Order: sequence, then structure tokens, then C-alpha cells
Amino acid sequence: MDLSVMFFGADDAGGGGRHAAKYDEILTIARTADELGFTAVWTPERHFQQVGQVFPSPPVLSAALAVATERIAVRAGSVVLPLHHPLRVVEDWAVVDNLSRGRVGISVATGWHSTDFVLAPDHYADRRERAHRDIGLLRRLWAGEAVEFVDGTGRQTAVAPQPAPYSPRLPLWLTSSGNPATWEAAGRLRTNVLAATIGQTRDELADKIARYRAAYAAAPDQPGTAERGTVTLMAHTYVAADDATALSTVDEPLRAYLRSYVAQTAANRAGDGRAAALDDAQLDQLAGFALRRYLSWGSLLGSPDTCRATLTDLAELGCDEVACFVDFGLGLDDVLGGLRRLGALGKEVTA
Repeated sequence: MDLSVMFFGADDAGGGGRHAAKYDEILTIARTADELGFTAVWTPERHFQQVGQVFPSPPVLSAALAVATERIAVRAGSVVLPLHHPLRVVEDWAVVDNLSRGRVGISVATGWHSTDFVLAPDHYADRRERAHRDIGLLRRLWAGEAVEFVDGTGRQTAVAPQPAPYSPRLPLWLTSSGNPATWEAAGRLRTNVLAATIGQTRDELADKIARYRAAYAAAPDQPGTAERGTVTLMAHTYVAADDATALSTVDEPLRAYLRSYVAQTAANRAGDGRAAALDDAQLDQLAGFALRRYLSWGSLLGSPDTCRATLTDLAELGCDEVACFVDFGLGLDDVLGGLRRLGALGKEVTA
């Protein structure tokens, strides 16, 4: 079982230099995770919302993380592929790969929020098909293959991206919000899969992992892929000395984060409108319910013993890596203290 650090963005820092301070915190957390032996640090792609204000560009931030760390993998969780030309994705990440000496990986996301697609409005309706189709193209371009595209004169021209990456293989994940079809697609495409424990039961997750493993085993060999795929699950994480301390520490920031996330969902014009209709009391009730679910299964919120049991359960389920979601509103000292306790626990679990 590998343990990584996941940033997903709970930031209402605003202006006045406070976003600069947030980047300082991210660098501090990444350096600490590197020193503690965590496998990877993941940064998301987020646009135009309160949740994730400081994460519009994973490759830009990852370039800073690459030079600030020594051994930890630097990954995008995720790249919303329909918002970008595949050539530009490969160019950007090849730079980060060289800066990090081969430590990059990216998780491809289809995108979900309608407002994000002001960057590529014509790509919203068929975003899933575009993302899945372009995964093979990413692999070809990363390998240095020249591929034909239409140039400024309207004619086809063969282009090979530069610079050449440091690593010959680009580790790829496919991000799933829970749809079993996405897990099966990841298997057919022979990508790894990035998902979350939240929003599904243990039995549902076991079924999705089984579907993924079967699809991966049945898929034909594809250049640059591993014999077995990696299942990475994101989980809210704070390890404290005891369960009561963990709960009292995370209660308020996690409730606030959940309220912000619901507000972001309500702003999605492709949604069903139910989230937008909730009043403050209903939002508080929903946040409390979600918090109780997190504590009942699938989170790393609690004492070392509680979190050890969760990690053991996830490993038995078929999870290969837990991406520990740490920036849901905790203070920097709490995040770092929790990481140190988790790092010690991780050495037991991975031994």
C-alpha cells in the first residue's frame, strides 16, 4: 500500500497576498511529504470556483514542486483533457518530467462543471468521448511519435512535441467520480484509476475494482502500459493521537468545505438544480450527514489504530495507493502533524 498526498482545494484566501501564502503552505507540505517517504503529491485542475482557487494549472504548480522536492512523484490529479490540446499537455508535462528527472504522472479527467468549459465550450457535450479518445494520442506523443494536425493554413502537418520527456513512459490514470463504466473504460484503456472512497459503499467499491481488474486483464497490450493497473483512492485524512481529538479538529473545517463544495455543485448548469434549492439549515444537515459517513467508513480521520484498520481494509479491497486529501481547511500545523503521524503509520502498513 502506497501513501500519497492529495491537494483538492479548500481555499477562501482571497487577495492581498494570501494566495501567495497558500502556495508557500503547499510547498511546505510537499517537502514534508517528500522527507517522510510518501509516494506522490497530487494537485488538481480547478477553475473559477471558491473550492480550489489556487489550482488552475497543475503543470505550472508541479514545476515548482518538482524543484522543491527530491524523490516524491509529482502528479496531476487531474488534467481535464477536453479543455486542452493533447500536444500542449505533453509539452507542459515533458518540461515537468525533465525538471523532476522522471517523476511525473497525470490522471485524465473528462471534466464536469459547465463553467470550466468557457475555456473550450465546443468540447463540453462530448467531453467523455474526447478524453478517452485522446489517451492513446497522449501515449504516442509522449513516445516522440510525429502526429498530423491541422496548421494555421488549414493543411495537415506532422508535429512531434518538444522537449523530449526524461522518462520514456507517461504514467496515466483515469479519474472516476463513481460511474462503473469509467472504471471499465480505464481497464480497457490500460490506465490506472483515480477515485474516491466517498459516495460509495465498500461493496460498491469492491464491485468497481473487480470490473476494472477484469477489463484490464482482457485488454490487449498497449505501448507504455504496465502488466497490472494501479487503483488509487482519495480519502480525507487527518491522523490524531486519538479519535476524539481527530473529530474535534476536523469537524468545523470539513463542514465548511462540504458547504463550499455543495455551492460549487449548485452552480453547475448541467446539474439537476436540487443543490441550489437547499437552505442553510439543510446545508448544515447535509454536511453533518456526510461527516458521519466519512467517519463510519473510508476516511483516514482518527487515531493511528483507527486509520491502520482503514488502510488494512482498503488493501484487502484491492487498493494499491491511498491519496490522502489533506487541504480541506485544516491549519498548516495540523496538516503537518497529521502527516508525521500518518508517515509513521505508513511504514508499518507498507512493511
